[in-house]
Amino acid sequence: MTLFDNNFILVVTTSLLLALCGNLSAVSTEEHRNSDRNNEMAGSGVAKQLFACNFEVFGRVQGVFFRKYTEQEAKRLGVRGWCMNTRDETVKGQLEAPLAELNEMKHWLQTKGSPSSKISKAEFSPAQEIDGYTFTSFAIKR
Repeated sequence: MTLFDNNFILVVTTSLLLALCGNLSAVSTEEHRNSDRNNEMAGSGVAKQLFACNFEVFGRVQGVFFRKYTEQEAKRLGVRGWCMNTRDETVKGQLEAPLAELNEMKHWLQTKGSPSSKISKAEFSPAQEIDGYTFTSFAIKR
């Protein structure tokens, strides 16, 4: 075998080992993420900061299943709180969640809503940090 052949084998072997180590690292990182997620849910003391805000959505938001879709999206994101129709033909409510999920829900309320809704604007109170959840889930108030 020539020196070139030996170097080629060394490079290939090293590449394979690095690739294998990289895959193991990715697996252990994913396992670590899942472990963190489970610990948060189990109440192990590893918890994200929670925030709360009030909201009101204006436009064509009544009679178009806006509250139903809001409840579905909140549950998908793990956001807690409530929403209800108002006499002014708006939908208002409260949200509680870690900041990333709260912001995602706020964006959804501003831009998406139900398929038949026409949102003209959405107003939110400033997000306030809270010590713990006030609500056990997201609900529609009647």
